[in-house]
Amino acid sequence: MSREPNAQLNAVLDEAKVSNKGLAKRMQDAAAHRGISLGTTHVSVQRWRDGAGIQPQTAAIMADVLSTKLGRRITPGDLGFFDHARPAAPQPVGYPSTVPDVLSRLGSLADERTETPSPGQLVIADADLSSAVLSWMIARPDGLLTDRPASQRIGMRDVRAIRDAAGMFMQLDFKYGGGHGHKALRHYFRHEVLPLLDASYSERVGTALFGAAAEVSQLLAWTAYDTGNHRLAHRYLTSTLRLTQVTGDRMFGARILTNLSHQANYLGNHAQAIQLARASLEGGKGKATPRAMSLFAAHEARALSNAGDAIGAGRAMNEAERYFERADTATDPEWLSYMNAAELEGEICHCLRDLKQRREAVAYAQRAVDSTDPKYARTLGFCRMVLAQSQLLNGELEAAVTTASLAVDGGDSLQSSRFQRYVTDFQNEVSVHATNPTVAAFNDQVHDALARLDDDE
Repeated sequence: MSREPNAQLNAVLDEAKVSNKGLAKRMQDAAAHRGISLGTTHVSVQRWRDGAGIQPQTAAIMADVLSTKLGRRITPGDLGFFDHARPAAPQPVGYPSTVPDVLSRLGSLADERTETPSPGQLVIADADLSSAVLSWMIARPDGLLTDRPASQRIGMRDVRAIRDAAGMFMQLDFKYGGGHGHKALRHYFRHEVLPLLDASYSERVGTALFGAAAEVSQLLAWTAYDTGNHRLAHRYLTSTLRLTQVTGDRMFGARILTNLSHQANYLGNHAQAIQLARASLEGGKGKATPRAMSLFAAHEARALSNAGDAIGAGRAMNEAERYFERADTATDPEWLSYMNAAELEGEICHCLRDLKQRREAVAYAQRAVDSTDPKYARTLGFCRMVLAQSQLLNGELEAAVTTASLAVDGGDSLQSSRFQRYVTDFQNEVSVHATNPTVAAFNDQVHDALARLDDDE
């Protein structure tokens, strides 16, 4: 929220005398003419005006629309996007081919700070990502080098210590956001977890050890994602996906594909998000519990909803609910314990909001808020903001602002760029009511909350 406004874009839009809604509509029409489904709204335009990144394809459509409006050639560079008017180059996934490769990669990642600037918008080539997913889907387990000569012999006690530490850091992440514990977690991973993977262990201990290491690596990805360092988060996720291949942990690997889908969806790459979610469902079939499959289907629904596919999203939501009805018929791993009824309701309310099914969105969001354990502070904050946005869609301005105020009250200590984006999006949506005293008071509240957060850093 501290990014600089995009002065070049604002200048061109002022010259073109086009509103945020007008530009969004022109972009949607231009994309539809090309056979592209574009989810751009006036909120998206405001976010770009405020300095947010943009997908290269979307920037190109915007430039073409404004070229037509102004009667001269406009490039994405003229709009302040990308360096030297060039679209951001796709970043290679770099899926590690061997176990030593992935362990070396993870060691290097653990030396990187989330505060290190991530150059430009994260752009991943479809072919590159598909290659990594295919490699995981068809791979055989590498297998463990058990009972080898080593300076250290470890047992299940060491694995339990890692899992206990992961649980502690996960609770910190849920309560305070990814910015709070990432530094300590990466130090722990680098100096306490990774060295154990080179120790001597039995088959049983080694399998559990690699599973625990993957859980910590995934949490490092989430905390980087939550602070807004998407490049680092993506590299952690693809490396963790490769780590699950060592022991053939298909369920956790499918979970990582779901995480990748979540990130792609958040960044606006809905086509990749849909493909990744579907890959998680296919990869998990016959290996994942019904509770896990419910989670995977819910993320397919999230991606389809953001892409505007109401029929597909409805099918995926129903599939997620059917899987969840059988959630208690299998024993789940501890890492899946957060996936309860409230979590599923939270996923579905996001879908209904994005599909503009306002009454249903309010109902699901209210249920998610009412049933979410306060220890999951970030999740509760997300659900409250979705409820506020849904109430606004339903024409309930006063109720929406009251709900958003509760979210800010409970979330102003969250070092989470994602939570802050939810708040910013809501502020943009109510900006047409800026003179309303309730809205003005809310904007003051957000300003004060951010000031307190800056003071705490």
